Amino acid sequence: MNFPEGLFYTKDHEWLRVDGDQGTIGVTDFAQSELGDIVYVDIDSLDTDVPKDDVFGSVEAVKTVSDLFMPVSGTVTEVNPGLEDNPESVNDDPYGDGWLVKITLSDPSECDSLLSAAEYAEMVGQ
Repeated sequence: MNFPEGLFYTKDHEWLRVDGDQGTIGVTDFAQSELGDIVYVDIDSLDTDVPKDDVFGSVEAVKTVSDLFMPVSGTVTEVNPGLEDNPESVNDDPYGDGWLVKITLSDPSECDSLLSAAEYAEMVGQ
């Protein structure tokens, strides 16, 4: 399993990369491996203010659908355009081409409640 340093992680298996007041969100390597082959990503929260821990979309795998939870409060400014034709990029490259949304953070201090790579790895037993 791959859990890059420098990212924030949630107990719901999302990751957050922060650059100033901007953030990029995706699902972790652990989450994509547990879900299996992802066939569809549904995110309808573009230009929406989404509170921390609220659902901002879902991913559909062959046998299940899983909600996506916002790691910190923010406004969704971009949805990964490549996911429409290539949802399997979430499986192939969860921390790169498989990112889900970009946001403007409402309260960067909320990052303090998220997990480090080591804490997340320990939580998932890696």
